[in-house]
Amino acid sequence: MAASLLDIADLAPRLDKTAALFGLDLGTKTIGVAISDLGRRMASPLVLIVRRKFTLDVEELGKLIAKHKPAAIVIGLPLNMDGSEGPRAQATRSFVRNLLPLIDIPVVFWDERLSTVAVTRTLLEADTSRKRRGELVDKMAAAFILQGALDRLAKIAADLAGDD
Repeated sequence: MAASLLDIADLAPRLDKTAALFGLDLGTKTIGVAISDLGRRMASPLVLIVRRKFTLDVEELGKLIAKHKPAAIVIGLPLNMDGSEGPRAQATRSFVRNLLPLIDIPVVFWDERLSTVAVTRTLLEADTSRKRRGELVDKMAAAFILQGALDRLAKIAADLAGDD
């Protein structure tokens, strides 16, 4: 069964009360993967997939999906600062287009502008070595992306609860 690409507002009502989400930061050399807690309050870095080729990357991702059983995947969409889409956003859309027929959970894009900058700044403030930053930045960027989506889902839930 092929997955679908949803807007975050359309994902919210489809989620069980307790279900983890995955966050992905799709880099050219690595894919940072983060996971939320079952209550979807906090995102944590999970693992870094070293990119080789699409089929192998998706195989690794599939193993993680089978193990952790997330309800959906939030993928960072690298928009330009003016909101337009450049080559990196197009590459991300292409990856997702090829991924959707191979998985059975929904995918949501999340604007990832400045996520890597914010994570790098945090690591610099923590006096993390250049080598260690390279190991952490994509996983932490995935968690940063996922946390933004989790916060939005919480806001949607609060707004819906207030409308009753």
